[in-house]
Amino acid sequence: MGSGGGGSRRRISRERLTELSRTASEALRDADEPQRRCVFISFANEDLDEVNLLRGQAKNENAGFELIDRSLQEPFDSERAEYIRQGIRQRINQTSITLVYLSPDAANSKWVDWEIRESVRLGKGVIGVFKGNAPPALLPPAIKEIKANLVPWEHKAIADAIERASRKRE
Repeated sequence: MGSGGGGSRRRISRERLTELSRTASEALRDADEPQRRCVFISFANEDLDEVNLLRGQAKNENAGFELIDRSLQEPFDSERAEYIRQGIRQRINQTSITLVYLSPDAANSKWVDWEIRESVRLGKGVIGVFKGNAPPALLPPAIKEIKANLVPWEHKAIADAIERASRKRE
């Protein structure tokens, strides 16, 4: 039987204690920082101005999320559907999440619907983002089929949805 101390007394040097404290502080700070996520933004060409506003807001340091945007900045200048699909597929492959900007135009876009389906086929998370208090009445068929998470255009809601969708696939 020994004393209740249970083990030898070992002192931690001041340098080691400082190092451990710094490591703990860095871990806590990093836990509070938003994850950088590669995101493909799917949208109808008619919604380009709105999507550019979303891109700009994501660059705001108070956004709560950071996008590494892999979507097309401008539409492909081609009538060849397979060429367009190949270029979009490459962009989607570089991401973990597809963020779909939901609008009446997106609901009627064959490209938005294809991008959603292709994202799912490639194992990417998909979320829908809408302006206002409720999603539009018309949604792309693929969004409804996969029962994607639909969130309002609010920084925290978007950041949380991106993070949840990313973790589901990790």
